[in-house]
Amino acid sequence: MLNRRQFISAGLGVAGMAALAGCSSGNDSKGSSSGKAAGKVYYLNFKPEQDAQWQELAEAYTDETGVPVTVKTAASGQYETTLKSEMSKSEAPTLFQVNGPVGLASWKDYCYDLDDTDIMGQLTKDDYALKGDDGKVKGVAYVIESYGLIYNKELLEKAGYKAEDITNFDSLKSVAEDITKRKDELGFSAFGSAGMDGSSDWRFKTHLANLPIYYEYKADGIDSTDAIKGTYLPEYRQIWDLYINNATCDPGVLSTKTADDATAEFVTGKCVFYQNGTWEYANVAEVGDDNLGLLPIYIGVDGEEDQGICTGSENYWCVNKNASEDDIKATLDFINWCVTSDTGTKAMCGADGAMPSGEAGMGFVIPFKKNQPSENVLNNLADEINADKTPVKWCFSTMPSEEWKNGVGSALTTYAADQTDKGWDAVKTAFVDGWAKEAAASK
Repeated sequence: MLNRRQFISAGLGVAGMAALAGCSSGNDSKGSSSGKAAGKVYYLNFKPEQDAQWQELAEAYTDETGVPVTVKTAASGQYETTLKSEMSKSEAPTLFQVNGPVGLASWKDYCYDLDDTDIMGQLTKDDYALKGDDGKVKGVAYVIESYGLIYNKELLEKAGYKAEDITNFDSLKSVAEDITKRKDELGFSAFGSAGMDGSSDWRFKTHLANLPIYYEYKADGIDSTDAIKGTYLPEYRQIWDLYINNATCDPGVLSTKTADDATAEFVTGKCVFYQNGTWEYANVAEVGDDNLGLLPIYIGVDGEEDQGICTGSENYWCVNKNASEDDIKATLDFINWCVTSDTGTKAMCGADGAMPSGEAGMGFVIPFKKNQPSENVLNNLADEINADKTPVKWCFSTMPSEEWKNGVGSALTTYAADQTDKGWDAVKTAFVDGWAKEAAASK
């Protein structure tokens, strides 16, 4: 199975086509199992780390139903570019994804209304339905994910601490800086490298940046804005300072550090903390389930002792309304099968041995009635924490554009090499002025 790292290093742009011909099993126009259809499915997959599983699941569906399913996977960071290219072709995707309201704004004219489809009846919460300006459901979340500070319990204990000692930013800072003082003695650093190479920078220009956005939205009672104020940018600065000054590498070399570097540092015991998410489980599992821990990302906001894990989705399935009626029928049937059949749900939720071939499944938590118990320990840890704490919403789907993220990422990288107030002013400009500029450009 290709993981995220292997997929990127292979240099694949659009990968792995499983186009399997045959007669379809049929359904009605809203994705039920009655009637007949002569359609086919073309899924443009967003997640390169799950390419192998989607290829196998497509083949299993074709074997069971006779409906041809093609899966193509965009390379990491290239989904929007690939989608634009594929949508211009005569054989365009019948199933694609958007990352939330901002993504939907770009593709709303392609989205089939899902309100009365079978898959909507499988959702456990209306929160997982993405609605357009007309109030109609245009997308449905197919995976719920979480991210925070993954940590190595054994190393944390070797440094003299336990998770219970870390309840807010001040206590996290105290632990991290103590580890840094003793890193030669201990043989490890507090944090892995905060790489700003394209394979890794999304962890900070998007996922870490979600925290100041979340707290600003919460304080102002809003869920989106065309003019971010940057109220919590001082807190963003102090967590970024903590990451880059208590890490495995000098802050000046972050532009060259990759996702592979950070993962390798964590699994080989060179650092205690690693900011990433539940999707990374397969790449860190060798640390051992009993040795993996998860903490919220604390940035220094009042009351954050009650903060949970960042949990949500930026993965919304959309059906191409411009596809043929038969292809729409076939696509609706396919996604409903994925979340209701034993084969589909085991593949999406399971870990080792969950695929028909015996390979590992996707390890997802899915927001549907037939969600299977997770074998991904990071999912389970997130659920345990969020049972008692308030989860942090994924607000980054409201970021105005990829260009905005890139501007913030570039400013963070420059600041890391020269940590002055002037350097941080450039981050604030990218964050606040860049947001207003990109929001206006999208109108």
